[in-house]
Amino acid sequence: MPTTTDVFDKARTHERVLQLRAAREIDAVPYFRRLESPAAPVVEMEGGRRIMLGSNNYLGLTGDQRVIDAAHEAIDRYGTGVTGSRLLNGTLDLHLELERELAEWFGTEDALVYTTGHQANLGAIGTILGPGDTVIVDSGDHASILDGVLLSRAKMRAFRHNRLDLLEKRLQQAEQDGGGILVVVDGVFSMEGDVAPLPQIADLAERYGARLMVDEAHGLGVLGARGAGASELLDVEERVDLRMATFSKSLASCGGVIAGPADVIDFLRIQSRPFLFTASGVPAAVGSALAAVRICRSEEGRALLARMQENAAYLNAGLRSLGLHVVDPVALPDGSRVATPIVPVLVADDWKAALLWKALYEHGVYVNVALHPAVPPGGALLRTSVMATHDTATLDEAIAAFAAVKRDFEAEHGPLPSPVDG
Repeated sequence: MPTTTDVFDKARTHERVLQLRAAREIDAVPYFRRLESPAAPVVEMEGGRRIMLGSNNYLGLTGDQRVIDAAHEAIDRYGTGVTGSRLLNGTLDLHLELERELAEWFGTEDALVYTTGHQANLGAIGTILGPGDTVIVDSGDHASILDGVLLSRAKMRAFRHNRLDLLEKRLQQAEQDGGGILVVVDGVFSMEGDVAPLPQIADLAERYGARLMVDEAHGLGVLGARGAGASELLDVEERVDLRMATFSKSLASCGGVIAGPADVIDFLRIQSRPFLFTASGVPAAVGSALAAVRICRSEEGRALLARMQENAAYLNAGLRSLGLHVVDPVALPDGSRVATPIVPVLVADDWKAALLWKALYEHGVYVNVALHPAVPPGGALLRTSVMATHDTATLDEAIAAFAAVKRDFEAEHGPLPSPVDG
């Protein structure tokens, strides 16, 4: 008789089982908490008032009446869903308008809208690359990028986060692999909140004949004079071959987009399996994203962007003043600095991060917790993020909660990492 293994065994024996059990016993699991109100600066969660420092609603547009009205109008006109893929019965004029306006915003020839941001990366990378190609990724890249590489079956060569010397080594190795080379990096890294050194990355990609793709999920709407992301901020738009973004951050909806040359986008339109074989984005999601794009591209959108950056700088400085290890604002080539809406606090230890999350939650502040593999081993952090619609009084209340939690926690468990720890 052949010996077989129960495929369900991994669900019962994986490395997190005991940690989850212990965390549940003390109600310190920071995930799947129940939200009971809109994604505003202050929310109701599980029967209590919480300051929301764990949302990607960077411009606060989920509560904008024009975005809400656009969702209602789309439902009234088209119903709740289209019940088919874009290839068949699922293309609306809303999809086409959204693609046209996103291409204009990015300054690219064309754009293709996917149902989710994850599918956008999966569909682009998994279609453009093949088994004979090489893709080079930053170790901090989003999981959807890595999933796209797996789908493509291309050879993946990773380099340590933002290490340009290691990127060049990977490019040198890729020259010997044969096939095409694609470098894929986040513009703004989702956990660390820092920005990729795109001018230098573009230099290296060009030197070794590689194409460059930038994931602008956390940059679109929040960086650059017109809010077009890290590529605009760092003046490399003409040197980036493909740009990806999601609608679930600044655009207050759900979906994703790939923008680039018309012939490449048309190839994806007829070959990308995650695009062809997924139901189209529902009318409410597409309509609200389109309304959000139009606000972002207006003067009002630029004012929201500036307010968000002010709030990010304020929270960063406030947490830093408590002696917490907070990532520095981004230094630009002209010597100025710009804050991204992501303000992570390094904790290092997984259990300490969970316990700090619980204490903050009980003090009425909700933050995200990032543990390995979302961050490197020993790199656990509290990921805070701000919205343009946070006011100073609310941020001050959150900073005071951090101060109280830090004082009590360190009295019992010892000091937390500080900026001088490196």
